[in-house]
Amino acid sequence: SSSSSSRAHSSNNTRNTHHKTQTPRRRPCKWTDSLHSHHPLLLFLLHYLFCSFTRSFLVFVAGTQNPLLNYNPIHKRVLHFEHEKNMAGRPNPMSMMRPGIILLKEGTDTSQGKAQLISNINACQSIVDAVRTTLGPRGMDKLIVDDRGNATISNDGATIMKLLDVVHPAGRTLVDIAKSQDAEVGDGTTSVVLLAGEFLRECKPFIEEGVHPQIIIRSFRQAVSVAIEKIKEIAVTLDKKNPDKLRELLQRCAATTLSSKLVAYQKDFFSKLVVDAVMMLDEHLPLHMIGMKKVQGGSLEDSLLVDGVAFKKTFSYAGFEMQPKRYEKSKIALLNVELELKREKENAEIRVTNVEEYQKIVDAEWDILYDKLQKIKDSGAKVVLSKLPIGDVATQWFADRDMFCAGRVADDDLQRTLRSCGGAIQTSVNGMTPDTLGYCDLFEERQIGAERFNFFSGCPKSKSCTIIMRGGAEQFIEETERSLHDAIMIVRRAIKNDAVVAGGGAIEMELSKHLRGFARTIAGKHQLLINAYAKALEVIPRQLCENAGLDGTNILNRLRHKHSQEGGMWFGVDIFNEDIADNFLATVWEPAIVRINALTAATEAACLLLSVDETVKNQASSVAGAQAQHGGHPGMPTLQQAAARGRGRAMMPRR
Repeated sequence: SSSSSSRAHSSNNTRNTHHKTQTPRRRPCKWTDSLHSHHPLLLFLLHYLFCSFTRSFLVFVAGTQNPLLNYNPIHKRVLHFEHEKNMAGRPNPMSMMRPGIILLKEGTDTSQGKAQLISNINACQSIVDAVRTTLGPRGMDKLIVDDRGNATISNDGATIMKLLDVVHPAGRTLVDIAKSQDAEVGDGTTSVVLLAGEFLRECKPFIEEGVHPQIIIRSFRQAVSVAIEKIKEIAVTLDKKNPDKLRELLQRCAATTLSSKLVAYQKDFFSKLVVDAVMMLDEHLPLHMIGMKKVQGGSLEDSLLVDGVAFKKTFSYAGFEMQPKRYEKSKIALLNVELELKREKENAEIRVTNVEEYQKIVDAEWDILYDKLQKIKDSGAKVVLSKLPIGDVATQWFADRDMFCAGRVADDDLQRTLRSCGGAIQTSVNGMTPDTLGYCDLFEERQIGAERFNFFSGCPKSKSCTIIMRGGAEQFIEETERSLHDAIMIVRRAIKNDAVVAGGGAIEMELSKHLRGFARTIAGKHQLLINAYAKALEVIPRQLCENAGLDGTNILNRLRHKHSQEGGMWFGVDIFNEDIADNFLATVWEPAIVRINALTAATEAACLLLSVDETVKNQASSVAGAQAQHGGHPGMPTLQQAAARGRGRAMMPRR
């Protein structure tokens, strides 16, 4: 009994021990139990969504910590990964959870595809419409006022394109080709812009119908090569062996250029003046050796050409009026030396103990100046020209010795004097020899209008000239200068490239006929595109008719009929008789290089715009470009921004 009682007691202790160490049982949940028992699939789906969300959040946090991804939530444009595929060809779920990579900053404007290409073409059409009415002898002028209030009246295409201040990225291409045409040949700036715009207009329907731009580009390049070959084939070569006949032909080319300018009624006078000016140059025909000076007052026929150098009287001191104003067979000293007492530098310090030492310093300065003046006089020069100032002491010293001096002479005027009179520009008066001096038969100072000019004529090495233009308003004289510049460029090109073609739309109509015939030998889309290129060339005679108030449709039909016949190759628009005429017999000529360069530049510009499939425009860079275009530094604040910022305002923290 004792053993049984002890055994029972130990078993009770054991149960009590097990009861104390056992974990308490979980309270049952009716919702989860019902899901386990009745909806196991729904519970599995909730569990999967929770795990997926947790994994995506962790990957997102890891992406923000990775410097290679450079994630920034303020950026707009995100490049998403495509659904990568694994080895079995199924989508990889990990690629779907990768974060986006930021490429462009906030505010960046992007456009691509057919829509942005059409948008670029429409922008170019707007620019073309701005200069369309300036083409031809009856073209209208444009009055452009800049941000400073300066007014410019002109019908020159390059001048108008420069002053329009185009900000559209595609439209700037037309500005560039106008500038290149003006720098290369001088004329045809309006024509090249019109041709480029018309090429884009003709290819616009093909782009809307889904033709690939590269097909259009290949067709246009083929068409322009065929057109250039045709121009070289039919161009008429000038006879350079007969100087009189060559001069007459050059005057006709210059008159054709001036017929569409503001000085059209004086084209005979200015064409002769321009040809004479170009023939005075050396064989390289440097443009900067023709000086052009403007003097208000008088009429256009009062303009004159100086065989040599003429420039406006420079700033002078009181002793200048005592100097002689006329020399015959005089020697000229060309200097780059300052002939006045030099002021000490700000940090210079001279300590003297008595008045005698101070007087010695003053006398030394005067002795240095007088020594320079004496050396110039001993060289035998009667006329002294210097780029640097000539002071009142030196002016009076030269006047006392019957010598003429002029300081602060412009560099281009001094260079033209050097080319005409000979000699060399000296930077020191030491060692001046006779071969360093220039020479002219006659030097005189004359009054022209309200200005006084220094004339150097009878120069033995004269390879330069000066055109002094007269006129009424300042804008009128400036437009005259631009017109003469175009005529000078045309004459220079006609001398270097001795081939001319008929103007007035004759060469464009002949090229259009030739390209239409060439297109019949080609099959496929290229035939349609070359026909569109040929049709675009007719914009020149059509616009000439519209600007003159003629019926463009009737004139073009008659020109097509005439060019299809034998001997009608040079027929073009006759503005003055409101009819068609043989413009080659009417001496409406222009160098062939003008048409070749215009076609090449216009085609290249059209192909360049057609090859653009995406436009990315950064707002910040546009602001910087506008600042640079108005003379500011890109990235630097404007004057208004700097004034608004204030002196004591703290700097903004860098983001």
